[in-house]
Amino acid sequence: MAGITRRAVLALAAGVALLCAGLAPAGAQAPALNIFAAASMKTALDAIAAAWTAKGEPAPAIVYGSSATLAKQIEQGAPADVFISADLKWMDYLDAARLLKPGTRRSILGNELVLIEPADHNVALKIEKGFDLAGAAGPGGKIAVCTIASCPGGVYAKEALTSLGVFDKVEPKLAQADNIRAALTLVARGEAPFGIVYATDAKSEPKVRVVGVFPAATHSPIVYPAAVIEGSKNPEAANFIAFLSSQAATKILVDQGFSILAK
Repeated sequence: MAGITRRAVLALAAGVALLCAGLAPAGAQAPALNIFAAASMKTALDAIAAAWTAKGEPAPAIVYGSSATLAKQIEQGAPADVFISADLKWMDYLDAARLLKPGTRRSILGNELVLIEPADHNVALKIEKGFDLAGAAGPGGKIAVCTIASCPGGVYAKEALTSLGVFDKVEPKLAQADNIRAALTLVARGEAPFGIVYATDAKSEPKVRVVGVFPAATHSPIVYPAAVIEGSKNPEAANFIAFLSSQAATKILVDQGFSILAK
């Protein structure tokens, strides 16, 4: 009986030592990553996630939405490991709140802002100072954007339209969606004759065509930063951000139309 008791005590002691040392059983993997990403990343990031999983990592759980909405959710305690924003503002917002892990923030991607229409339309409209976008939309016609007050794509759109001197005429016709992919869908379904989205969104949807590209000088630079969230306990979070600059991920991103800002 004493022998059994001694073995039990030794086994318990070994288990406690293992826990105290913070060691996982042999062969154990880190839990799946929780990634919060701008909706415009969906097509490319889904493919990157598949490549990440193909190399033996657990499939990440990805939440897509407006960068503004995601940043607010993270601020309120949503369990994110990685955040990828479609602009600097909302990453700065979390940085100021000390919700980013120091040293992990990187500006990784760039994009372009484009005017789109349904693929079966063919409106001749040149994007220039004073162009008549409101008139081209026609009576009752809407121009799909994401929320101009907070969604990065909508903010860029307002800046561009203001710079070109047409925002006041266009504003009453704006159909503001929660995120940029929702704006894309309105045009793809023919529910809006025009939309303003990223070039990468337009490339992902065969039911729309690009009318023109807004000159880069008409809006703030479109920059996508990524960072690890301060509360993350997942050791693979920083590795995933590094993976975004891998050869496999870079090919996916470039093919989708993103420009690469960091290696």
